[in-house]
Amino acid sequence: MDLGLSGKIIVVTGGASGIGAAIVRAALAEGARPVIVDRSKSEVDAFQVFADLTHPQNCRRAVAETLEKFGAIDALVNNAGVNDRVGLARGSPAEYAASLERNLLHYYNMAHYALDALKNSRGAIVNISSKTALTGQGETSGYASAKGAILALTREWAVELLPYHIRVNAVVPAEVMTPMYRNWLNAFPDPEKKLDQIVARIPLGKRMTTADEIAAMVVFLLSSQAAHITGQHLFVDGGYVHLDRALG
Repeated sequence: MDLGLSGKIIVVTGGASGIGAAIVRAALAEGARPVIVDRSKSEVDAFQVFADLTHPQNCRRAVAETLEKFGAIDALVNNAGVNDRVGLARGSPAEYAASLERNLLHYYNMAHYALDALKNSRGAIVNISSKTALTGQGETSGYASAKGAILALTREWAVELLPYHIRVNAVVPAEVMTPMYRNWLNAFPDPEKKLDQIVARIPLGKRMTTADEIAAMVVFLLSSQAAHITGQHLFVDGGYVHLDRALG
């Protein structure tokens, strides 16, 4: 299937590794020209803007450098974030605010600064959320509330941007094996036992979702094949969120 993304300029935050890197690879495979916005050097060969997105001026600079290089932005993928384990008891008001800076505020800032370019291209936005927004996880108030807000912003922006034919959707992963996830597993006394416990609760196939499976949904939503899809929350999770946990 030709997704019609050849030559499209797709900005991917957090595109240097993990799910973001998989999205960049999928975009390249479709002939798009992805722009990686990340503070770490990318594992994928594509144009990169090095930026710490917790600072609003860096979001503005990332957009400006993209437009200077390519002259357009056809799509924005808001993906950068980290499950930083800032909880209600194990945390503080200052740490909670910092977690929102890491996981939420740059979604708004990137969309705000890219908006004029997206209007010109009648582009699309895909926001990466998390199952924690719906299931809770415990001891991660900052990350969970940021991911819940991202789902709300997806619907809000989809309405606000209807007159400009800009589509806005969210992809909701559950358990995806990434370098960051592996680091989290390795903090347990028996990482493989912990992994076995997790995959036992994933209904479809009793396996983790791959980053490439998330990326496939993202590039589809950015494409002309998804031209009448907006304001949706798409779950790529093997049934983790909505199917009965007793299945595990």
